[in-house]
Amino acid sequence: MSIDRTAGAPATSSPQSAVRRLVVFTLLFALVSIAANGLGALLARLLGEKPAFAGEDVSSLAMALAFTLIGGPLAALLWWLVWRRAGVPAERSALGWGLYVAAVYTVSLLMSATSLLMLGAQLARGEAFGWQSMLATGLVWGGVWAWHRWMWRHTRKGPTALATVPVVVGAVIGLVLGAANAIAVLNGVIDAAVREAGGAASVGDPWWTFTLGSLVWAAGGALIWWWHWFPEGGRRLRGGFADVALVVTGILAASFLALGGAGVVLFVLLRLAFDRTESLPVLLEPLAPGLAAGLVGALVWAYHRRAAAERDEATRQAARLVVSGVALAGAASGIGVVVNSLLALSAPPLAGADTRTLLLGGISSLVIGGPVWWLVWRPSAAAEPAGRRVYLVVVFGLSAVVALVTLLVIGFRLFEFLLDDVTGASLVERIRVPLGLLVATGLVAAYHFAVWRRDRTELAAGLPERPHAIGHVFLVADGDPAALRRAVGDATGARVTVWARADAAPAGPGPDPAGLADALSGVAGDRVLVVTGPDGRIDIIPLAP
Repeated sequence: MSIDRTAGAPATSSPQSAVRRLVVFTLLFALVSIAANGLGALLARLLGEKPAFAGEDVSSLAMALAFTLIGGPLAALLWWLVWRRAGVPAERSALGWGLYVAAVYTVSLLMSATSLLMLGAQLARGEAFGWQSMLATGLVWGGVWAWHRWMWRHTRKGPTALATVPVVVGAVIGLVLGAANAIAVLNGVIDAAVREAGGAASVGDPWWTFTLGSLVWAAGGALIWWWHWFPEGGRRLRGGFADVALVVTGILAASFLALGGAGVVLFVLLRLAFDRTESLPVLLEPLAPGLAAGLVGALVWAYHRRAAAERDEATRQAARLVVSGVALAGAASGIGVVVNSLLALSAPPLAGADTRTLLLGGISSLVIGGPVWWLVWRPSAAAEPAGRRVYLVVVFGLSAVVALVTLLVIGFRLFEFLLDDVTGASLVERIRVPLGLLVATGLVAAYHFAVWRRDRTELAAGLPERPHAIGHVFLVADGDPAALRRAVGDATGARVTVWARADAAPAGPGPDPAGLADALSGVAGDRVLVVTGPDGRIDIIPLAP
């Protein structure tokens, strides 16, 4: 099992040392960036790149030479000074050292990957404009990435603080690049198929030109994700930043794509069945991006859902709750749109207004979000009240913000209608949009308030009864304190921490466990110190909070 060292606390040091590291590593980051940019510009010139505008040749060359010949040696000298001290435990565990390596690793990975993938996409499309600069930037920053990866993985001088950040950030970068461009690839293919089936003429470049470029980006992103997830060990990381990144990117963002794409596809199908007020190409236009986003999001979501199932209970519950939140937002917005469209039926229609499209959009959102929320939230099943209190607080907070904004908008529209009725629109027409949001928000807040009250009651009723009001006992004892630990735990129901005495007395009659339990009778406090000594002596000291 891999240990997440992200949360490891750095060694204590003086404020002067912390400030020194901040200055040194900030300066080193700047010098490395300056030297890499200058070297990349010189390499691009060696490959035959010409300045974009006349008259820039001398100034750009002078800047590249200054960055390389001045910034490069200074960066090398400062790095040598830093690297000499990196093996000292206090320096190796310093937060600044881990932050510097993680920051340069991330920046160099982004610069090299985007430059090389941009070059590959251009070549796939049959273009070659500016290839020298892209190749030079990719090679130089790729070297910076390899250099800092070597430092990061060094067995004696690699940082111990934030040590897992490069793996997690690299996996996230690869996942985002791969998923976003996989959506673009599927969008191009599906859109071309839909246009071909509908007989629509395509304008501009052939559809596969852009799709090939997106395919290169998708393959590169998938390779970056695979490298950090498998060989670098990202999938074995547990806890802290690794779990947060998995839940946010692999569960939250992916479920948003999957459910949003499914809602768009259902909306298109409903319009084809009940709302043929526009031409077929216009009706089918959202189908390709919706289907592509839904498929890619569902694939990413399904994989990371299995990965989250192997984590601890807190991570599994967080994965369920974020999906519940996404589905709840979709269902609530669907309710608001349905209320809005129903109110529009009672108001005189404006020119060109058609409430069918609005109503179908609300229905599609509600049909997709509602069942998913029901399956994930499981209102009828027993749940752990303590684990979802943060979720309920977030729902209340967002509901309060939406309710406040909609109330202000309703008040504004109401006073506008009473004071100056210029447009001739009815009051219902003016307030139906914010009123629909307010109704949906009120329903969500009311339900979750009831859940919160029920959870609070269950938590209060389910607390274990303690014979004494003690939260944590620190037991200082001689020898084997197992019997004393059990006696304290049974008598108080508190958490027990055992400390061994350094001045252990010779073997003799220790304290009686039953007598220790009786001695704790009537003692109250969040933390209590219990010291046992020779001849059965027991000292009980309640500690201040």
